[in-house]
Amino acid sequence: MCAALWICIVLLKKSWNLWKICYLYIYPEGHRNLFLLQMWANVVLGVLPKDSYWCNIAHCVYTFFFHKRCCILIFLSTETREFSKKYGPVFTVWFANTPVVVISGYQALKDSMIGMGEEFSGRANYPLLLKVSNGYGVLVSNGDRWKQLRRFCITTLKDFGMGRQSIEEKVREETSYLVQTFSTFGDSAFNPKDLISEAVCNVICSVMLGHRFESDDPLLKLFITAVNKYFHFLNSPTGQAYNIFPKIVSFFPGKIHDVLSAVQETKASLKREVEARWKTLDPSAPPQDFIEAFLLRMEEEKHNPNTEFNYENLLSTSWNLFSAGMETTSSTLRQGLLYMMKHPDIQAKVQKEIDEVLGPHRSPSIADRQNMPYTDAVVHEIQRSIDLAPTSVPHYMLNDTEFNNYLIPKGAIVLPLLSSVLSDPKLWKNPDCFDPENFLDENGRFKKNDGFVAFGMGKRACLGEAMARVELFIFFTSLLQHFTFKATVLQEELDTTPLICCFGRMPRCFECYAVRRT
Repeated sequence: MCAALWICIVLLKKSWNLWKICYLYIYPEGHRNLFLLQMWANVVLGVLPKDSYWCNIAHCVYTFFFHKRCCILIFLSTETREFSKKYGPVFTVWFANTPVVVISGYQALKDSMIGMGEEFSGRANYPLLLKVSNGYGVLVSNGDRWKQLRRFCITTLKDFGMGRQSIEEKVREETSYLVQTFSTFGDSAFNPKDLISEAVCNVICSVMLGHRFESDDPLLKLFITAVNKYFHFLNSPTGQAYNIFPKIVSFFPGKIHDVLSAVQETKASLKREVEARWKTLDPSAPPQDFIEAFLLRMEEEKHNPNTEFNYENLLSTSWNLFSAGMETTSSTLRQGLLYMMKHPDIQAKVQKEIDEVLGPHRSPSIADRQNMPYTDAVVHEIQRSIDLAPTSVPHYMLNDTEFNNYLIPKGAIVLPLLSSVLSDPKLWKNPDCFDPENFLDENGRFKKNDGFVAFGMGKRACLGEAMARVELFIFFTSLLQHFTFKATVLQEELDTTPLICCFGRMPRCFECYAVRRT
């Protein structure tokens, strides 16, 4: 009874704030109360015991009213064309009691995220991300902390071969293990999710820790389990509820505590690895991996009172790179296999090009892309079509800023709507379905498109873009070099539509046959 009263008081207070804030700030035009009832529904779903009578009732009501509109981010990605027609490329929606300035369309995003990158580079308060990181790390930090960590990450990842020969060697090594594992299934169907996650995670481990893990290593299993739990919660109604009312959701037992426990266990394991490295660190020797480079910088700046190079930032930044790098790349590869099973003609064209350029035995390299325009186009189209992150993590304004004839106040939350560019019919031949022709010119050559913003734009763009590009091309090409992928259901029954989740879009679970090519 007390808990229910508390929830009602908080909701009423936030409703009052919603109306009050309308008269205190001037925002671009847009919808005002569009998502308030939905936010209330998410809180109810988030705190009620799973499978209880009232939870089932609430879930039925929620599904009836908000089917496929489980989050402002996804709703916007599907309705942005209508919103843009009505309000223009800059408009406001209300996320519970918080106004959010949405920027859509290539030109508006370019002008804001790149042309005025500094003003738009703040990271908005995202409770779940802050709780996991305690405000440390490159993902959620702002100010001098973010600048120091971002500069270090860009330089260090580049030094360790991101986009160069050394990272290719790491990816090819993991590819060989993945091909061997797929071969063991023979004529049996299997779910490739965990196997692909292990391969991608091991590439990241090679860069971060300097070595890979065997597939049965407990630490590798711990990393993958923690990342899966984290993203599953992030994409759930409960996760959305936590981001709106963190104190209320935290008050009740549930998944949030399990997720935080898994992340903390992962960080504790990383800390033990870091401490062991610290004891044997040779300051005179060049660093062998990301963690050693960070430890050396810690040693160099130990007398600097303003340094951001400490254990907390090392562990949180490592978690940021592990979680984001593993989930996005593995999900894209799985979606790619789904598309190949759905479109066997496209799969055959890719394999024909592979046979002509690589033959059956030579491993692909990133340099082969220029001679494999169709394969390159397919890899890019997979990323465009799945649209994993319809928006980036929310930004906030660092200063009062005049943009697009609006004065956006300091501290305003800004949502870059990347999906509006990836599905813009003005930029793509066929934006609403999977079509590699979107990246090919009339002569069949690969054609770059400014609308390809799958890795974000501006100063908050993905730090691991170069690494992800290498992984996607080599993993995908190698798998189709050795296997033809077939579905366990009829082709017309295979659903390749990504699942709409609260934070993004994810590939559907599936099993497949990996038929060895001769």
